[in-house]
Amino acid sequence: MRVNHVGLVVHGGRAEAVAAAQAVREWCAEHAVACADIDVWQEGARHSAREEVDAAGDPDLIVTLGGDGTFLRGARVAAENDALVLGVDLGRVGFLTEVPAPAVRAALDAVLAGGITVESRMLLTLRASCRLEVPAQMEALLRYGRGPMLPPPRVRTECVTGDDWGVALNVTALNDVVVEKLARDRQVSVGVYLAGRLLACYSADALLVATPTGSTAYSFAAGGPVVSPRAEALVFTPVAPHMVFNRSVVAAPDEPIALRILERSGQAAVSIDGQLRGVLSPGDWIGVYAAPRRLKAVRLGPTDFYGRLRERMNLTDAPAALADGEAAPLWPVTTPRPGDLAHLALPPAPEKGTRLS
Repeated sequence: MRVNHVGLVVHGGRAEAVAAAQAVREWCAEHAVACADIDVWQEGARHSAREEVDAAGDPDLIVTLGGDGTFLRGARVAAENDALVLGVDLGRVGFLTEVPAPAVRAALDAVLAGGITVESRMLLTLRASCRLEVPAQMEALLRYGRGPMLPPPRVRTECVTGDDWGVALNVTALNDVVVEKLARDRQVSVGVYLAGRLLACYSADALLVATPTGSTAYSFAAGGPVVSPRAEALVFTPVAPHMVFNRSVVAAPDEPIALRILERSGQAAVSIDGQLRGVLSPGDWIGVYAAPRRLKAVRLGPTDFYGRLRERMNLTDAPAALADGEAAPLWPVTTPRPGDLAHLALPPAPEKGTRLS
């Protein structure tokens, strides 16, 4: 496929990321492909995804060099421009990046030759009872130890607003949308509505709505389920709720999840993919739902999500199970599948000589 313009999102604090970025620039120069750095912290301030895309010259391929946090920054820009995103893996426990740094040139060759698959990932967006913003007196405290904050989300002017539907915000989340308490000694109280009906009122440290992609991030740390990134679902998970029912709820992609701050609650922060974007007061609400746009992630081959889960989570086998015999093989079958199973998504059989356990 033709690549006309590459945008780079680089973790500048890692020498290997800087070196890999130089390899991308050299590849682009050799193939007459325009290349621009997307400096998300340019001039000591953060910019909207639209501003970053415009500054980079409307790239059709975003290459991120870092861990999952860097990938999330690149994904925000890619979603705004309907561009492909390729993650170069320089992280430690992430799930989003695709290729190791030494293979970045080979990965770009594969993109150019059309030897890739494009994986469509679900994104979240939201409406709110009011525009999201962080009060000026609170920003300095919340910024402590962090880089510049993103600007307030823009309102999508092409969408109907008002009445019970609030304002449509121009934001996308690949991982999750989180409503969390601001004061350490006071939980946030929230009414949670699923598909237009009250599910329950929670008092909790936080409440989050995750995509299947985000199920292995904050939602997982809070006790939520691991969901295949190929699934279509919204995952609601309460964090440290003061109630017996502390389980996650998995909703269909057309079932929105609304969070309303109750009258006697303290204020709550709204974070989108880990970035603070606003503060809600009692009576305010947000509604989270599947975005009409999708993220187009570059994959160089079949995604072994469960193999990566086993590796990144350092899963070990229970001693009691191992005491009952040899460890289970990594590949239970090595022969071709029968015709009635041809439609199933299964990993390819291992090559001869591959260790099976």
